[in-house]
Amino acid sequence: MIERTLFSADHEAFRDSFRRFMDKEIAPFHDAWEEQGYIDRAVWNKAGENGFLCMAMPEQYGGAGADLLYSVIQFEELWARGFTGVGFGLHSEIVAPYIEHYGTDAQKAHYLPRLATGEMIGAIAMSEPAAGSDLQGIKTTAIRQADGSYLLNGSKTFITNGWHADLVIVVAKTDPSAGAKGTSLLVVERGMPGFEKGKRLKKLGLKAQDTSELFFNDVRVPADNILGGDAWKNRGFICLMEQLPWERLQIAISAVAASQAAIDTTVAYVKDRKVFGQPVGNYQNTRYKLAELQTEVQVAQVFVDKCTELLMQDKLDTATASMAKYWTSDLQCKVMDECVQLHGGYGYMWEYPITRAYADARVQRIYGGTNEIMKEVITRQMGLHGR
Repeated sequence: MIERTLFSADHEAFRDSFRRFMDKEIAPFHDAWEEQGYIDRAVWNKAGENGFLCMAMPEQYGGAGADLLYSVIQFEELWARGFTGVGFGLHSEIVAPYIEHYGTDAQKAHYLPRLATGEMIGAIAMSEPAAGSDLQGIKTTAIRQADGSYLLNGSKTFITNGWHADLVIVVAKTDPSAGAKGTSLLVVERGMPGFEKGKRLKKLGLKAQDTSELFFNDVRVPADNILGGDAWKNRGFICLMEQLPWERLQIAISAVAASQAAIDTTVAYVKDRKVFGQPVGNYQNTRYKLAELQTEVQVAQVFVDKCTELLMQDKLDTATASMAKYWTSDLQCKVMDECVQLHGGYGYMWEYPITRAYADARVQRIYGGTNEIMKEVITRQMGLHGR
């Protein structure tokens, strides 16, 4: 295998530390969390106490000022172990960066330290019942009132961390007549009158990840809660587009880690499981199939590592990130399907990790922009435009 060169000794020491945290605070409880449909709130506080939240944030706001490779390690370790209910990534690497990059000084000082400790759990509300990948089609509105506040109305769905969330960045039209150019981001807090959380949604996979509907009925949002203040009013779509490469790379990182873990699990299984008097791994079909999968995952790992290097240099463009997201998530689903097949009937039993990995993989081709949208982004960079 090609040696990975991304990580230093300090990074690997962090990996060991985070593995110990998972062994103690996540592994014993994740099955129960899948049954209840959400992880316990206490694990957020423990993660904050151990410095595992918002690690890339500046120290003045409670972060560690660490490079993003520490977050990459978290994504890899959580998905390799199948701990997909833990929503640290969205909290630390999507919600917090929006506030850090675009928030006013007052917003940063108020929210970021609380996100770093786990006192507040963050979510971002983009998708709506009739608008998913097409963010320009959102219907939620925030209309300015005479007193300067905004009256927020609309509904959101498929919101990760939505049920636990204390802080939600809501994508809304502050100027509905202007299309995408009239989009703003509003910070909505738990307890604001008119802000209600719907039922926790039951899903094919990611069963321990709390995913909810959110409703906004005449929620009066102070003018100070426009993310970035007046300077960033009606510029929300720009913010969303700027953050997409890192968000999509996170999916790719997770996809490769989960795929490699599935192969490792399957190799161990076929060495032990016997059919017609010999291990399943002795059959040429098994060996060749695993060789094919391992080759493709190795190719994916090298590409994703290169994308990560580009990200660290602030050179990762949207089209390349879209390539990584769509190709690795397609590959992840292929790997899981083949590995389930090699497990035979046991691959269909929920108690086996491969079964859960199979269920968890499917959404990777949908969120963060569907893979069809990824191809549209890529073709546009190539100078090809559809109708």
